[in-house]
Amino acid sequence: MDSPTSAADSSTARIVARTSMMDSIRACGLSGLAGVRIDKEELRRRLLMPHYLRLAMLDSIRKKDVDAADQHFRLRGSDDAPCPESPIVVFINSRSGGRHGPVLKERLQQLISEEQVFDLQDVKPHEFVRYGLACLEKWANNGDLCAKETRQKIRVVVAGGDGTIGWVLGCLGELHQKDRESVPPVAIIPLGTGNDLSRSFGWGGSFPFAWKSAIKRTLHRATTGPICRLDGWHVVLQMPGTELVDRPHSLKVTEECNLDQTLKIEGDVPDKVNCYEGVFYNYFSIGMDAQVAYGFHHLRNEKPYLAQGPITNKIIYSGYSCTQGWFLTPCISDPSLRELKNILRIYIKRVNCSEWEQIPVPKSVRAIVALNLHNYGSGRNPWGNLKPDYLEKRGFVEAHSDDGLLEIFGLKHGWHASFVMVELISAKHIAQVV
Repeated sequence: MDSPTSAADSSTARIVARTSMMDSIRACGLSGLAGVRIDKEELRRRLLMPHYLRLAMLDSIRKKDVDAADQHFRLRGSDDAPCPESPIVVFINSRSGGRHGPVLKERLQQLISEEQVFDLQDVKPHEFVRYGLACLEKWANNGDLCAKETRQKIRVVVAGGDGTIGWVLGCLGELHQKDRESVPPVAIIPLGTGNDLSRSFGWGGSFPFAWKSAIKRTLHRATTGPICRLDGWHVVLQMPGTELVDRPHSLKVTEECNLDQTLKIEGDVPDKVNCYEGVFYNYFSIGMDAQVAYGFHHLRNEKPYLAQGPITNKIIYSGYSCTQGWFLTPCISDPSLRELKNILRIYIKRVNCSEWEQIPVPKSVRAIVALNLHNYGSGRNPWGNLKPDYLEKRGFVEAHSDDGLLEIFGLKHGWHASFVMVELISAKHIAQVV
């Protein structure tokens, strides 16, 4: 079910709708492999693609042309490596993980191959989807059995934070939209600050760099772990004005917004608007929480020397939030800053209902979050483990990451959010929508 919100005075409209379900690999805890010895050469044998396939994919990506790899298939040698049992490609954000990023990249290339480890500074995930995977699909259709088997079995490992993982998942989602081959399952090496997606699927809140065999164990688990599902939600954003905003990877500019015409937006719609659309997998927030996160993102980009690792990032994030009025809004500030109720309207469509229903924004709420996971803000659960009686009273059901539901809650201010994070109180439950 769609759940849009529209701000009455700015004519900004947002629509959220589940678009797909992605496959993710559940780690079940790397500690469970503590007593298992993983042979390096055996692991490499299971992961390594034949040389001609690696070069073909890489040439297709670099030249942005699926046909650029034809020579490698024509020159395939009879002594080339056999089809791998568990082919893997790795995307790594080498800027994540503080000083460990480049070291991890080098280690992964040693364990697998340079051609199967992509630095996101050099190869973008949409290029891999449009050219790398398309190359395998082309030659699978041309009768290359190894290309066909590799495409069917391939899995993806993403080494980065939640933003990086969402970027890769969003690009892989193109396969759904274009009715191409199945979407590869995704495993995670957590290098970010919050790592909520990683926590939700058992990969942990941080990567144990001090554990020398951790990379081998992670790759082993990525090939053997059970596959589970994750909802992906489509967002459409319409903003007044002619100047484009600095957007995250998860949003792209579109010519027009396909808003539901049955939704009546208060106020006059400006003549000139900018439209964006994208996908999210963690959560989507409006208000002070989003303002702090957006500001921290820019601060880190402008001063990358500050981002030395998750702990440092959390300290800087906490300090930055204090400067943005999250904990204290001066009386001279714009009154609209004090609560979203003054500027925000939320409409939802319930199951088997074609009419939009407006739901009230609780008083004093300054942040609205649409949550898709159990984890938020570095592993916290603001929705809470609700009792059956309360669920029945509110018309809610138990939340899961693949249930086709979004949990919408509100946070009043920094102090309220702090108490919610330590589970002394709960967030303001607003709605649960499909």
